[in-house]
Amino acid sequence: MKYVILIGDGMADYPIPEHGGKTALQIANTPNLDSIATRGFCGLVRTIPEEMGAGSDIATLSILGYDPALYYTGRGPLEAMGMHTPLDDGDIAFRCNLITEVGGRIVDYSGGHITDEEARELIDALNEEFREVAIKFYPGVSYRNVMVLKSTDSDSLEGGAPPHDIIGAQLEESLPKEELLRDIILTSRAILEKHEINMKRAARNERKANMVWLWSGGKKPVMPAFSELYGVSGSVVSGVYLIKGIGRCAGMDIIDVPGATGYFDTNYEGKVEYALRSLKAKDFVLVHVEAPDEAGHLRDLDLKVNAIEDFDAFGSGQGLKGLSR
Repeated sequence: MKYVILIGDGMADYPIPEHGGKTALQIANTPNLDSIATRGFCGLVRTIPEEMGAGSDIATLSILGYDPALYYTGRGPLEAMGMHTPLDDGDIAFRCNLITEVGGRIVDYSGGHITDEEARELIDALNEEFREVAIKFYPGVSYRNVMVLKSTDSDSLEGGAPPHDIIGAQLEESLPKEELLRDIILTSRAILEKHEINMKRAARNERKANMVWLWSGGKKPVMPAFSELYGVSGSVVSGVYLIKGIGRCAGMDIIDVPGATGYFDTNYEGKVEYALRSLKAKDFVLVHVEAPDEAGHLRDLDLKVNAIEDFDAFGSGQGLKGLSR
């Protein structure tokens, strides 16, 4: 038996009064998802425990059968594992967004969706300035990066709220409660504000990535292998390090697909091709698409509908054709 899980991250949403109370998923044209629903079994499942905050990390752990209350230590360490960032037992890893701050307010959780190349230069600048401190920044994809605080006995350094949840908030009211993390964030603003990369972005009327935001810190989780729990071998196809990190912690193979960006321009065809290829050797594959979630964070309904329709056409549609062969 072969098993495939397709995750359209963030597809669910609240009803929209201007569209007759429909959600983005109801508005979107999804013939392939409709076909799966018609020919298969449908049900409801709670992927976010009532006492935990909604997030792709917790939901994906639940979908894979890992109780988040037992295995979730924070998003930061999962992303670090996905990036092959070295983590010792005493290290705390944080998700580190490159964000835009203007006039004392957080205005963009993604630093204007800064490019990978620009982000690497900014991360290099941060590491140079903090070289004598027991922290290190690691570049990921675009604004999604990781900071590791080395060898600490503390288990309580968590960081701030997810930046996509506090757009428009006053910076001073939103900073983490931990003084060390507050200092790092405020120091980063002084380093990045006038960096050459940001000067060029401003000249192009693009938002500066002029500050880091540290959130969801934690230590490396210890999880049983997916194959030990369920007796099947598995692989993960995703364009974001968070999902790769969950797969790596679960002992699954991580498939890197060229052009898989975790954004609207991701290589859907390649993700399907590589997923189907992996099923020749594996029993199970998880295919994760980030685009609907990005549109949700941007609060752009049209983008979200388009992302859902792309997921339906390329992910579900091509996947069904491949599985039927």
